[in-house]
Amino acid sequence: MAIVQNRKASHDYFIEERYEAGLVLEGWEVKAIRAGRATSGEAYVMVRGEEIFLIGANISPLPSASTHFVQDPTRTRKLLLRAEEIRRLIGKVEQRGYTLVPLDLHYSKGRIKLSIALARGKQERDKRADQKEKEWNREKQRLLRSR
Repeated sequence: MAIVQNRKASHDYFIEERYEAGLVLEGWEVKAIRAGRATSGEAYVMVRGEEIFLIGANISPLPSASTHFVQDPTRTRKLLLRAEEIRRLIGKVEQRGYTLVPLDLHYSKGRIKLSIALARGKQERDKRADQKEKEWNREKQRLLRSR
């Protein structure tokens, strides 16, 4: 069950491989995510050294959150993956044209996970071709229904 989805990812990128990563979260963040206060509009995934981080995801604190602790809604969050997966992703990202893209935030066995993808950026002509294909598929469905 998806909590937050990045709908622009499939529009802007060719998704080649998908991975499921855990997140290092604080207690107030987990409560806020369960309350539906997370957005990933401007979020992206970045490699720093031998670690992978989620940057720019906004988790706004609940109104009942502690006043003794200052919450940062857009703080950088570390992603948890197996060492061999991290090495493979770092190797691919260093190649030309590959990037890591967050796809969605979801629950898996009661835990909050992030689906990330190894992707290549689409050019404008690729986006137009995808749009034409979608429109043609819709038209085919309309023609088949009208029979």
